[in-house]
Amino acid sequence: MHVNGLMIRRFATPAAAARALARHVGRCLAANPRLVLGLPTGRTPVPLYAELVSLFAAGAVDFSRATTFNLDEFLGLDATDDRSYRAFMQRHLFDHINLSPRRIHFLQGRAADAAAECRRYERQITRAGGLDLLLLGLGANGHIGFNEPGRSLVATTHRTRLTAATRRANAALFNHRVGDVPREALSMGMATILHARRIVLLATGSMKALAVHRLVEGPIRPQVPASFLQVHRAVEVWVDETASARLSAFAP
Repeated sequence: MHVNGLMIRRFATPAAAARALARHVGRCLAANPRLVLGLPTGRTPVPLYAELVSLFAAGAVDFSRATTFNLDEFLGLDATDDRSYRAFMQRHLFDHINLSPRRIHFLQGRAADAAAECRRYERQITRAGGLDLLLLGLGANGHIGFNEPGRSLVATTHRTRLTAATRRANAALFNHRVGDVPREALSMGMATILHARRIVLLATGSMKALAVHRLVEGPIRPQVPASFLQVHRAVEVWVDETASARLSAFAP
């Protein structure tokens, strides 16, 4: 189903969505073994990564020539810090597949010069030929990556201040201590995201229903950063039944 230029795919459960998306990624890798893949963190993609690991273990997917770029990282955390997004990706995906470490690209949270680090990351994406397939999660407040709601959005990779809601959502990585969650992060910008050739956003659970509604059916505005996906020519929004509950397209 298409709504505002977005292809909406609905699944009965989060597990069903994760299985389908993992198979889709596998098909993309089979068609283009040198796929440049953008990856999210957070709770929503964890089942997806588990499914990809299972596919790899079964010999059904090969990452050996793929390249990855993650969306964001906490400012001030080293890649070896268990609370970092890099460590998160190692635990859930990278340690369990045949992706070469030299093909893994990540923002460095402990970089001495954050602005220079952001410029470096943009150059790496450009040298890789851009993102072929970008997978996204969706914050309950409508953020994607760490592009938070505001009066305006930043186009390229940048340093950003996290909202209280986003810090609460990440507290599990910090022993549920919201005060320990960094107040700033580095993130791909909206233009960087929108330059990806294809985008698949995965949103599951009732807590994401309002954000999905605003993304798909609301006006395009910086207060809902994900709404800018409406201007992209190749975006799919994959949701489970609870996340799609507020979409008029699925109203009884």
